[in-house]
Amino acid sequence: MRSILVGLVSVAAALAAGHLVAGLVSPLASPFLAVGNTAIDLTPTPLKDFAVRTFGENDKLVLLGGMAVVLAVLGVVAGLVSRRSPWPGMALAGVLGLLGIAAVLARPTTTAWAVIAPVVSLVVGVAAFRWLWSQAPAVVPGRRKFLLSTAAIAAGAGVAAVGGQLLAGRVDVEASRRAITLRPRETAPKIPFDADFSREGTPPFLTPLDKFYRVDTALSIPRLRAEDLRLRVHGMVDREMVLTYDDLLRRPLVEKTITLVCVSNEVGGPYISTANFIGVDLAELLREVGVRPGSDQLATRSVDGWTCGTPVETIMAPGSNAMLALGMNGEPLPLERGFPVRMVVPGLYGYVSATKWLVDMELTTFDAFDPYWAQRTWAKKAPVKTMSRIDRPKSFERVPAGKFVVAGIAWAQHRGIDRVEVRVDGGPWQPTTLTKEVNVDTWRMWRAELDLEPGNHTVECRATDRDGYTQTNDRAAPIPDGATGWHSMVFTSVAG
Repeated sequence: MRSILVGLVSVAAALAAGHLVAGLVSPLASPFLAVGNTAIDLTPTPLKDFAVRTFGENDKLVLLGGMAVVLAVLGVVAGLVSRRSPWPGMALAGVLGLLGIAAVLARPTTTAWAVIAPVVSLVVGVAAFRWLWSQAPAVVPGRRKFLLSTAAIAAGAGVAAVGGQLLAGRVDVEASRRAITLRPRETAPKIPFDADFSREGTPPFLTPLDKFYRVDTALSIPRLRAEDLRLRVHGMVDREMVLTYDDLLRRPLVEKTITLVCVSNEVGGPYISTANFIGVDLAELLREVGVRPGSDQLATRSVDGWTCGTPVETIMAPGSNAMLALGMNGEPLPLERGFPVRMVVPGLYGYVSATKWLVDMELTTFDAFDPYWAQRTWAKKAPVKTMSRIDRPKSFERVPAGKFVVAGIAWAQHRGIDRVEVRVDGGPWQPTTLTKEVNVDTWRMWRAELDLEPGNHTVECRATDRDGYTQTNDRAAPIPDGATGWHSMVFTSVAG
C-alpha cells in the first residue's frame, strides 16, 4: 500500500507542478493538456470518429478521464516495481516527464518559456518519488511520518493544481465579451413563425446558443480577449493587413441566417445547427487586400495552432455569404463557439470553413499547404451534400397506431431543398409538407401524416435539391468528405 501511495502521489505532484507553472507562462504548456492535445493529433481517424459518435461533445472529458486513469495505473506500477530500490520508479517518472516535454514541444504554439512547465513537472515528479520512497520505512513507528509526508505532498499538489487553474483563467475573457455591443447595419430577415415544425418534433429553426453543436480539437477552450486580438491577413495578397477587434467593429457589420454542418455526421447525425451570425463580409475584405492570381486556398489558423483551408473561389462567389463572425443570435460569440472571431462559409463542412478563435489568414494554394485535416487524408474541398433526417419518431419509439405525423429536417446549402419524400416499410415514396424557406443556406423542416397499422415499421426519407439532385441511398462513411445514404427509423405503432 505504501508503494502504491508513493507512485500515485508522485504522479499527482508532477502534474500539479507543471499545471501551476503553465498557468504562469501559457495554459497550453500544461504537460497534462499537451499530452492530451498530442494524443488527439495522433489518434487514427476511425477512432476519432468513434469518439465523436459515441461521446459527442463529451469526447474530450472522456479523453482526459482516460489519461488520468492511465497515469494513475503507471503511478501504481512505479511504486510496485520500486519496493527494493527507488530507481525503477524514478526512471519511469523521468520517462513520463520526457514525454510531457516532447508533447509541449510538439504543439504548434510552443514558445521558449512554455518548456519550463514540463521541465518542472519532470523534476518534481522524480524528486517527489525519491523523497517519499525514502520516507517509507518498513517498521511501524516510522509510518506516521510517512503518512504525514505523503499527505503534505498530496495537499501541496492539490493547491498547485487549483492555483494553476486559477492562473490559467486570470484573463477575464467573459468581461471582455460582456463589454461588446454589436450593431449590424444589415439585419437578417425575421424568421417566419412557420419556419419549423418544432411542435411536431423538429428542432426550433434557430438553435439556442447552449444547444449549438460543438466539434473541434481544442482540449481546453482558448481564452483570447477581444482587445488582444491581432488578426493577420497575408500571403498572396497585394497588401498585408493586421486587424484588431475594433477594426472589425468599425467595418460594416451584417447579419445572416446560416446553418452549419459537421462532416463527422453519420447519416441522420446530430451535428447541424442554425444561427443568426453577425460579422464582416469576408469576400469584401479579401477584395480589399487584393488576392493575387493563382491563390486558390485561404489558410486560416486559430490561436491554439489548428489550421483550416477554404477554397477562395467559394468565398468570392457572388452571394457566398462568407463572413468573419463576431456574434451569434444577437450577442457576441460564446467562448466555446470561437470568441472573439471565427470564420463562417456556408455550403462547406465546418472543417474546411469554420475556424474558431481565428488569428491568422494566409492566401496560398492547395499545392503549397495542407491544413490539419488534409494531413489526415480528409478531402481538401468538402461541399455540403444534400441530406435529410428524421427527428420524429425516435428510434424504437412506441407510437399510437392510426394517424401519426413524422417530421424532420433537410439541407442543401447554396442550392436549397425542393422536396422531401418519405416511405414506410419499403412502400411507395410519399411527398411531405415543407416549411417556408428562409434562405438557401439554411435547413428546412418537413412533415408527413401517415396512417399506421399496429406493428413494427421502418420509415425512410430522402431529399431533392433545386438542382434536381436526389440524395442517394449508396452508403458512405463521413470521412473523407461527408456521409451519404437515406436516414431511417425503426419504431412500433401500438393500438390504443
